[in-house]
Amino acid sequence: MSGLADRYAALVAAGELKPDPEQAAAAARLEALQHELERPAPKPGLVGRLLGSKPPASPRGLYMWGGVGRGKSMLMDLFHDTLEAGPKRRAHFHEFMLDVHARLRVERQKERGDPIPPVAAAIAAEAQVLAFDEMVVNNSADAMIMGRLFTALIADLGVTVVTTSNRAPQELYKDGLNREHFLPFIALIENRLDVVALNGPTDYRMVRMQGVNTWHVPNGPAATAAVREAFFRMTDYPPEDSVHVPTGSLDLGGGRTLHVPKSLKGVAVFSFKRLCGEARGAADYLAIARNYHTVILVGIPRLGPDQRNEAARFVTLIDALYEHKVNLIATADAEPADLYPAGDGRFEFERTVSRLIEMQSLDYLALGHGET
Repeated sequence: MSGLADRYAALVAAGELKPDPEQAAAAARLEALQHELERPAPKPGLVGRLLGSKPPASPRGLYMWGGVGRGKSMLMDLFHDTLEAGPKRRAHFHEFMLDVHARLRVERQKERGDPIPPVAAAIAAEAQVLAFDEMVVNNSADAMIMGRLFTALIADLGVTVVTTSNRAPQELYKDGLNREHFLPFIALIENRLDVVALNGPTDYRMVRMQGVNTWHVPNGPAATAAVREAFFRMTDYPPEDSVHVPTGSLDLGGGRTLHVPKSLKGVAVFSFKRLCGEARGAADYLAIARNYHTVILVGIPRLGPDQRNEAARFVTLIDALYEHKVNLIATADAEPADLYPAGDGRFEFERTVSRLIEMQSLDYLALGHGET
């Protein structure tokens, strides 16, 4: 297997990536980290064994942050794929935190005291290298435990963390409830990880979106094929391996979860029936908007007066996606202006029509997820 730097250089030489000094510097730093991780750990001397000395500190991890589409996830994939040390784990950060909360619930049921140390120990036993994509903190439940959890993982258990984020460390959980409890986590990042900015001139997400129609009419095989192609273009997932596209689940709060038929690299696929045909509220749609930068919504019907509830939920969904600047790719039986021609709430639906049209514009698509 060729090394990370060789793989990165080959992508530049092939024209798949444009020369970018910040990307190249990050690739070099990641390869240096790989060499540290792959180097055999020194064996403790006799005195160290007798005194039960702690293992040497883990190599410094990396926190890569920057604007949308600057290649952070691509570098993360190269790092994980070419790393020949383990055990290792790569995960979307939101999915990792869902797993953490599930483990904490199990430990709390045992009533054996503080649940964080055994959860951290179990995670460290499974992976000594954790690679996270899209670190973001949107709720107090995550904020309250992250400092203690990651201190245990990094400082106590020697886990090396590499992560990406759209935000600089000091911007994480900005203005969040009880943010003072989160500040130790920011300090941990700045003390134990190298912070690397990636804000090069090329937005590869926009490059992938060039020529991609975001609204496909009518529903049917052609529209389905178009959004399928968009999904693979957005995620770099090989279409020939489509049977193995990951599924996921989204924590909606209150012990509720939402099944996500396809979920990869911040892109999620849902059906209109699942999101708007079932009883859902604004909090559910906000959870989707916060956790995915692109939503592919399939099977939007032309709505009649007897579907006012579905129309109202659709309005709320689009409001949430629009406010969080989520890209929307959809299949529908009509253009936005003709989706809901008559019925209760038709006047309010006009705002949704306007937003759906704006969400197809290049100016909107160029905005970063969560920008206001």
